Amino acid sequence: MHPTYSPAELEELVAEVLSKAENQVVPIVQLGHPVLRQPAVPYTGQLPAELLDELLNVMRQSMYDAPGVGLAAPQIGIPLQIAVLEDLYNLPEEMAAEREREPLEYFETFNPRYEARGDRLAEFYEGCLSFDGFQAVVSRPADIRASYEDRSGATIIRDFSGWQARIVQHETDHLSGTVYIDKAVTRSLINETELWRHQGLSVSTAKKVLGF
Repeated sequence: MHPTYSPAELEELVAEVLSKAENQVVPIVQLGHPVLRQPAVPYTGQLPAELLDELLNVMRQSMYDAPGVGLAAPQIGIPLQIAVLEDLYNLPEEMAAEREREPLEYFETFNPRYEARGDRLAEFYEGCLSFDGFQAVVSRPADIRASYEDRSGATIIRDFSGWQARIVQHETDHLSGTVYIDKAVTRSLINETELWRHQGLSVSTAKKVLGF
């Protein structure tokens, strides 16, 4: 069940969060904050256009600063179904091929949903800006169809595969109060100080070393 907020309450909350921005960057909340475990409120135009523009810009800059490939509004303490996504980082060719990783240009999603296209699954390590310092293996559909609205309210239906599909699922899950660790193989969990033991984050190697 979605928590209830009036447009005025949401506007006040967003303004309060944005008032803490330094160089258009705000803190990212961590697991334990209730907003990460609540279903976010569907966005139905509750914010004035100027405030929405400012929010999206701050979310984008905060994602870059982290750095990350996606950021959902609850991750900065705002319970709205909004997320920003982009993945243009350079990866070694072999690693990119294994992950089916293709560049993902910046875009925004409002009220997103997704469903699997087919039965193909992909199993890889995944991290989260709101569970800082850890990664774990998550099995997800490798091919999805996403439905979401853009900033103007137009509905978009778009197919994603490989790493792009993983990013879209991860950020969309945040909007229902789900964090990747809920879907992870918990025995695969590693702290980033131990990454040197798992060159390339090979799942097959980690399975042998960690016993999962």
